[in-house]
This record gives sequence, structure tokens and C-alpha cells, in this order.
Amino acid sequence: MIRVFVLFSLLFLMSCSQDSILQEAQRIADEHLIIDGHIDLPYRMTRYTEDISQESFGGDFDYPKAVAGGLNAPFMSIYIPPARQDIPGSARHLADSLIDLVEQIAAHAPDKFAMATHSSQILDHKHAGLVSLPLGMENGAPIEDIEALEHFYARGIRYITLTHGRDNHISDSSYDSTRTWGGLSPFGETIVDHMNRLGIIIDISHLTDSSIAQVLRLSKAPVLATHSSARHFTPGWERNLSDDLIRATAEQGGVVMVGFGASFIRNELRERNDALARSISTYLEENGMSLSSREGFLYRESTRKANPIGTIPELVDHIDHIVELVGVDHVGLGSDYDGVTGLPKDLGDVSSFPNLIAELLRRNYTEEDISKILGLNALRVWQQVENVAHNYDFEMNSDTNEDT
Repeated sequence: MIRVFVLFSLLFLMSCSQDSILQEAQRIADEHLIIDGHIDLPYRMTRYTEDISQESFGGDFDYPKAVAGGLNAPFMSIYIPPARQDIPGSARHLADSLIDLVEQIAAHAPDKFAMATHSSQILDHKHAGLVSLPLGMENGAPIEDIEALEHFYARGIRYITLTHGRDNHISDSSYDSTRTWGGLSPFGETIVDHMNRLGIIIDISHLTDSSIAQVLRLSKAPVLATHSSARHFTPGWERNLSDDLIRATAEQGGVVMVGFGASFIRNELRERNDALARSISTYLEENGMSLSSREGFLYRESTRKANPIGTIPELVDHIDHIVELVGVDHVGLGSDYDGVTGLPKDLGDVSSFPNLIAELLRRNYTEEDISKILGLNALRVWQQVENVAHNYDFEMNSDTNEDT
């Protein structure tokens, strides 16, 4: 009887302890800035549209979920599928239409969302109770020339992932075995310089090792890997960053923002993720359903959310590894929500950030360290990129004054 009492007492104390950790995690999520480096909402909305200013059934992001999770600044991914590279003008047209979509979301609910084109706006919006919607372009296919780069900067794009699933005219892709350029193309080298001059963050996710090495040599500003993790846990998978590239990114002041998708966490989880994605596709095809239909969309969403893959501790192992390699100033979060199939248990959408924070607390990260991981590290990179661009303008103006 005494042993039973002791056992129940221990279980009760453990339960109380876990509750207090979750309460503390929620407080930290509410009080501190959370920046997510990559959310694929815009492209998802081209398949099936919901009012994400309200609670939505599908997807991983909407306003109520963001508020519940403490998310302040999700970078909206202006994703360009590689197939668009084959049709002249198609990539640019899609990019403009996706930017229009995000602007419409903000205009539809100005009491909830606000576009963000400058790093200083992020904290201002947080204090005003607004969720910021900064823009990042995933796949530089629309950047056909310098004019296009300037056009998309004017439209609010503040980072560009130079390529995606295939080599393009800027860079080789880690998913493509062709290796067209052996790294960056000559135009890609030019683009790096002009992104520095304008104040656009270079995103090294999806690039080959040689492309990333070239970017780091050429860029005068720090870079982000907006949704990449540590290859240490996925041997042979170039999509994640090697230890050497993590070190090189940090030496230049950059930040690696770990992805939440099962594929990023472990190779064996990627296999389960791929099997789940195939199962969903097969069911939809056999039953004549389209992802653009409500029926097909709801089936995909309910199926993937009922089948989590991986755990939060396995994900946080990536954070630990990066911190051990280069310190806590060079890691952040880039969920890839709405862009992946399988997600870890208890991390199924943007309301789940406190669950991730709770695991960091269990691993004895301080509140200051957690605040850096949640958003301050990424914000610092954005500020430094803006400063580099400002210095370019200052130097050009100084040269002009000397000539006159």
C-alpha cells in the first residue's frame, strides 16, 4: 500500500512539474518575439482557399492558431514550382499573384495582419497585436534580370531562396544531380551582389554544398538557411547542412533555421513521410479527388494530421547539435508549415510553438537563449542585411560627392 501511494505521489509531482513547464513555455511564447523562417500558406491557398483570419480546418497556419502559439512573424513563402522555369514569364506571373494574395489577406483583416518590409516593423506590429507577414521568395526563377530583382524588392520580397528542386539560371539545386553550374551561375554571382546592395537576405536552403560555399565567399552580409536542419542526423541528404557549412554560415554571422518536417529530422522518418504522401496521393487518385476540391483537401489534411511522424525531442536534437557546433546565436526556427506532409507529434501547426519551447526548457536552455532561437537571431540577420545595403548607398553617395 505504501509503495502504491509513493508511486501515485511521484506521478502527481511529475504531472505538476510538466504542467508548470508548459505554463512557463506559454508565457515565453506570448512575451517573446517568434519569427518563423518559412510558411507555405500562399501556394497552399492556390489549391484550396480558406479565410485564415478565422479558425480554418485545413493547413497549419491561421490567425487564431498563430495567436495561440505566440507566432508574430511568419515569413510567407512565395513558392515557385520548378516546372514554372520551363515557361517564359510564368514564374514571374505566379510570384506576383502570390504576393497579391498575401496583400489581400492583410487588407481583409487589418486588425489582425500587417505586411512587413523592414525589420523594425516586426516588433512594432507585435506591440500593436498584429501578426506580421514578411515575404520570402522560394526559388529565384522569377529573377530573370536585375530589373526583376528590383521589382520584387519593391513588392516586399525580403529573402530569396536562390533555387528549389531543380537547377535554375542562378544556382544548382541539392535535389538535382545535373550540377549545371558546379555551384552558382555567373548570373547567380551577380545576383548575390545586387541582393546585398538592395537589402534582400540570401537564403541558402535547397542549394548544393558548392553553391552555399560560393554564396558565403561572395556575400558581404550574413545569410539565412530559412528551413534547413543538420545533416549530422540525415547522413547523405544534401538538403540539410553539413557541420562544415553550419560553421561557415555562423562565422559569417548567419543563422540556420531548423525545419519541422519529418524529412528533415531523420532519414528513416523521411521514408515514413514519403510513404504517407504516396498513400494520400493514391487514395485521391483512386477516388477521383483533387486537392483543389473540398473533399480532397479535407481528406489530405485529416489523414496527415492523424499520422504524426517523429517527436519534438528528435527535432530539438538538431537545435542542440547546432548550438554545440557554433553557439546559440546561430540557430532559429523555419517550420515549413503548409509545405510538408509529416510533422512531429504535438507540433502539428503554429499553435504548437509552446510545446517546442517546453522541450527547450527541459534541456535547461535559459529564457534569454530561447528568445534568440525563437526570433532574435533571425531579426539580427535581417537588420545586418539592411545595414549592409545602407552602407552600399552611403559609399555610392560618397563617391558621387567626390566626383562633383
